[in-house]
Amino acid sequence: MQYYLLSVITPTEGTPPGPEAMAEIVRNLDTFHAELREAGAWVFAGGLHGPETATVLRPADGDVLITDGPYAEGKEYLGGICLIKAADLDAALEWGKRATWATTLPIEVRPFMHQADG
Repeated sequence: MQYYLLSVITPTEGTPPGPEAMAEIVRNLDTFHAELREAGAWVFAGGLHGPETATVLRPADGDVLITDGPYAEGKEYLGGICLIKAADLDAALEWGKRATWATTLPIEVRPFMHQADG
């Protein structure tokens, strides 16, 4: 088994979903997470607050510089993550497709560099 990160890509522009649409997305994600658990693929998942809540730490001249917010502006940001176990990339991509339908957002699928235990 291999670990894969499913990253939820959130646009910085546009109108966020209204309360009814967001409630449906949450229901869809609950169903998706239940399917992951049932299949033994679940490791962890969670949404993230917006990039304006971030604190960036970076090495600078033997110290660490701490700044508020993201260093670079972009059209998209990391809105949430789901860590899964899958036999191979094809299986992870199938979970990624399900995540896309659940979130209504693009999903990036990326393997970890080491193998999962069992």
